Amino acid sequence: MSRRSLIGEALASVPSEPSATPAPETPATPRPNFTNKRLEAFGEAARIVKRPTIRLKPAECSIWPGNARDYSMLDEFRLRSLIDSILAEGGNRVPAVVRRTPGGPLPYELVTGTRRHWAISWLNTNHYPDIDLIAIIEDLDDEAAFRLADIENREREDISDLERGLNYKAAVDSYYGGVQLRMAERLKISKSQLSRYIALTEIPPFIVSAFHSPMDLQAKYAEKLLPLLRDGSARAKLEAAADQIAAEQSFRRSGDEQPITGPEVLSRLVQSTTTKGRVQRATIVAPRGDAIGQVEKDQQKVLTLSLSPSNLTVDEILEALRPVIEQAKMRSTRRR
Repeated sequence: MSRRSLIGEALASVPSEPSATPAPETPATPRPNFTNKRLEAFGEAARIVKRPTIRLKPAECSIWPGNARDYSMLDEFRLRSLIDSILAEGGNRVPAVVRRTPGGPLPYELVTGTRRHWAISWLNTNHYPDIDLIAIIEDLDDEAAFRLADIENREREDISDLERGLNYKAAVDSYYGGVQLRMAERLKISKSQLSRYIALTEIPPFIVSAFHSPMDLQAKYAEKLLPLLRDGSARAKLEAAADQIAAEQSFRRSGDEQPITGPEVLSRLVQSTTTKGRVQRATIVAPRGDAIGQVEKDQQKVLTLSLSPSNLTVDEILEALRPVIEQAKMRSTRRR
């Protein structure tokens, strides 16, 4: 289903009101670039529900928490091109979507358009107080608002897979009764794609910190990392490797060097679980002096026993293992 159809479906249940102004003549077909496609889609959405645009100040809007974008992560550097574009145009060409909040602290709540809201708010406080936020008012419940915001966010490359995953995880419980299939059908995406995003939220912070940015942590990485994280021995190795990589990332940032890329971080993490590193070996000797096997201890102090007891009895084998086990216990006690 096309993005235009998805927007129409998200807004289809909204009752229409007669427009206060006649519809403008249809302009010539613009060049099909990113901005024009979004203008066309939002223009059609506005015609479907017959809502005129309004002008308001960003200070009149609270930010709906159901949007995937983390508003606190926006800054002038990330939005510089958008700020310049809005300044050149005298406003945002693509309307934001707001809904009324009767009895709320502010008159409106912003459903889509967080970047536009931030950029115009920044301009208002930096010498351009007359620039307004152009918006469309919609009467949306939370589920419809979520779907509308998701449609817009899918085109955005500056929203991380982790942000999407956290947003989807909250939404599946809040709006779809915890049923991922129901949510996937409503969003018109595959269940496997939805599952990958949600699975990414199980990645612990110590793994996330190994990546230069959450943007580098892709949804597909969860398929390789989660099985390893569920294994106790592998998890310890992952944590040690992640700490080392995070320290290297910090060092590179301080020296203005290129960061370790996402694929390289993933590769190093996975390899850390298969590399034993320095291994200590010792022979296991039976009471009669026969060598019956070998014990190995890796860097994580994990013991691996290899036995070839031949004709020894069970009691003789256990007697040979006793000093190995006691020595390991003594070392463990000293470490505590």
